[in-house]
Amino acid sequence: MKTTIATIATLFTLAFGFHASAKETANPLKKLDSKAIALTYLQTISTGNVLYNKHLYTNDFEYRNSSNDQVSNKTQYLRFLKENKGLQYDCKTSYEILDEAGNTAVGKATMTFKNFTRIDYITMLQTADGWKVSKVVTTYP
Repeated sequence: MKTTIATIATLFTLAFGFHASAKETANPLKKLDSKAIALTYLQTISTGNVLYNKHLYTNDFEYRNSSNDQVSNKTQYLRFLKENKGLQYDCKTSYEILDEAGNTAVGKATMTFKNFTRIDYITMLQTADGWKVSKVVTTYP
């Protein structure tokens, strides 16, 4: 009898433990539209907030800096963002969706600093897990 009660208690604990961990990994960005994802991307990079990074980018994400031809994959880019966690840019920001057709959208994020402007062109895809950033190309016009 004691073994049965212990087994039931263990199963009960495991069931609720797995349920709680499933909630923690749920994508909080899943229901956002492409415009909100572009804004989340801009806020993430301009304020150093890394909270939603694991949900924001596709697995095959690519970052390209056109000024120096630097190309980074998702792992490299997320490592860079994590190393700069909390770094807030002193700039004015704006964004817009340039085009959206079907499950693809292209956005433009502008960061205007005192002496230069940075523009990120953001390609987003609508996946089963919601809109995600699949590619970013940074330019300095």
